[in-house]
Formats: sequence, C-alpha cells, structure tokens
Amino acid sequence: MTRELAAGVAGLGFGANHARVLDRLPGVHLAAVCDRDQTRLNAATRGRRATAYDDFETMLREEKLDAVVIAVPEKLHLPFALLAIAAGCAVLVEKPLATSYEEGAKLVHAAAAAGVPLMAGHIERFNPAVQELRRRIYAGQVGEVLHLAARRTAPMRVRTQDVNVVHDSALHDIDAMRYVLGREVESVFAQGQRDVLQPFEDSIAGVMRFAGPDGARGAVGSLEVNWLSPLRIRELTVLGTKGILVLDYAAQTLEFHAASARPSITSRTR
Repeated sequence: MTRELAAGVAGLGFGANHARVLDRLPGVHLAAVCDRDQTRLNAATRGRRATAYDDFETMLREEKLDAVVIAVPEKLHLPFALLAIAAGCAVLVEKPLATSYEEGAKLVHAAAAAGVPLMAGHIERFNPAVQELRRRIYAGQVGEVLHLAARRTAPMRVRTQDVNVVHDSALHDIDAMRYVLGREVESVFAQGQRDVLQPFEDSIAGVMRFAGPDGARGAVGSLEVNWLSPLRIRELTVLGTKGILVLDYAAQTLEFHAASARPSITSRTR
C-alpha cells in the first residue's frame, strides 16, 4: 500500500484554502500548518490531525514533510521557499513565485540543484473549463486562433499588497493564454493606473503578440485586469476563423458560438 504524502502549509490567509483542500485530498495527510496568528492556527487545525506551528523552521525540523505550500506574504516567498527546498520538500509557492525575476531564478536554480519539484500557484491550469478550452483549440473547433481576450476585475479583497495587479492577478490570464495556445509571448505593450488604492499598479490594460508556427506572427492577446471595479468578472474569450469560445473561470463554463458565413474576399463586385 502506498503511504500518504505528508504536506504542510505556511501562511493561513489564502493558505487556509490550501489546508482545506489538502486535508480532503486522497493520498495526502495534512501534517502541519504554520502561521503567527493563533486564531488562524486554531481554525486550521480544528477537527484535523495537523500540528500547529508558529515558526516555519521549527515545522520543517520537527515534521517529515514531502511537500509544502508557501502562502505567506510575497516578500517572504524567497526565504520560505529556500528553507523548504533545503529540507528536501516539493514546493508549491502561491503566485507570484517571487517579487523579481532574480529571486524567481534563484528559486528555480535551488530547486533544480536539490532535485525537488517547484511550482507556482497557476491554479487556472487545473480548471476543467480551461483544460477543455485547450482541447477544443487543439481539435480545431475555432479554426486559426486570431485573438484571445481576458477580463479579470473585482474590488480589492486585501488592502495591503506586496505586488501590483500584474503579478497578483493578470499572471493567471497570461499563463492561461500560454497554456491553451501552446505558444510563448513575443512582445508586450501595456499601460497601467497606479496610486488609486496602492502605491503601485491597481489596473492594467495590455496587448501581447504570441509566437506563430514556423516563425510566423501568431495570435494577439489582450488583458483588462484591475482591483477597482465593483463587478467581479473572470472571463477569457478565444476568437478564431470558425467562431468564438467564451470561458467563465469561476462558473467553469465554456460556450462555443460558430461564425456566420463570410463572403469571400475574392468575390468582390467590379
């Protein structure tokens, strides 16, 4: 019989969701949780087998963990993840992976050297609707993909953020577009609004060009992401030569609307 994997969670703000899921996941034992807030610790361990810790290094030393979720504030992602990697744990870091490219690269290199898995919290890749969207694109339902458009808006939940709206929110849609297309971004243009709620970007509007096959120019992606709108929208549309696919991330729904017949550009009346 295969033994259960022992998992831990550091940071019980959003990390409380990870603790809840891990506690219910077959083949996984939520062994430990860590936070400096005793109220959060009490809530996370109530009715569970998990041991509570208020110090991350102590948790790693006392527990034999196979995997750790890092859900502490963004500025602490690097030191916490490095400690987990050094302890030989597989690590899932809540987005963003780090607060800079240099910190992210340091984590990637450390995990590779230690031979342990490292993953950012790109949860939309595991959304069944996103997986189905990718399948349909590859099956050719929309034909040649021309344009992807993402809208992710809502009022800000947490009034103190360590990073801007791109690193906290827009990266979900950027990664989802890369995933469903199977292509990388070649160029980007964006404008943001800052100092509305936070001392950095609260809102972003961006346009991306994706690589095409055999060096050709590929699809265009557009982003509208902010923490300012009173409306909660989580939408991704994919327009192709045969129609459009409309995805609702939250409802996990996917709709296809076929294109109407178009007149041929060669049948122009003289």
